[in-house]
Amino acid sequence: MTTPSTPSGLTEAQLEVWASLATLLVRLPAALDAQLQRDSGLTHFEHGLLFALDAAPDHTLRLSTLAGYASSTLSRLSRATSRLEQKGWVRREIDPADGRVTLAVLTDSGRDLVARSTPAHHALVRQLVFEPLTDHQARQLGAISHRIAQAVDPAATWTPARPTQSP
Repeated sequence: MTTPSTPSGLTEAQLEVWASLATLLVRLPAALDAQLQRDSGLTHFEHGLLFALDAAPDHTLRLSTLAGYASSTLSRLSRATSRLEQKGWVRREIDPADGRVTLAVLTDSGRDLVARSTPAHHALVRQLVFEPLTDHQARQLGAISHRIAQAVDPAATWTPARPTQSP
């Protein structure tokens, strides 16, 4: 037996799932931004940029690579990088191996900020995303999220960065 469609073309069950997902897509980023702004003066997007640079070899990435990691346009990335530069957390350099390429380099101050901001951020992620779920549900969420991300853009696959260890 099929479920009748709503005027939107989604079944009632699909609309219920979509409403839950859409609510999550709005509330979770807002909660993450609020905590990072309060504790570190960063947006979630900016923290992600700094975290990716911290995990990169020599704490350096091409701007185009960083934009890919952040699923960002170069324009949005450039504006965010300018804000991070003004605060002394990132600097831009021309790639000595290819003068056409601009690199983003995490400064020592930026590395300190990542080290200070990440534990509280990860604690909030754990509280909001993982504590309400069983381990099985968390694995399912990962698989489901991956499938949806692939449907949105099959070419864009993101692997979490692993921060390098400081000597």
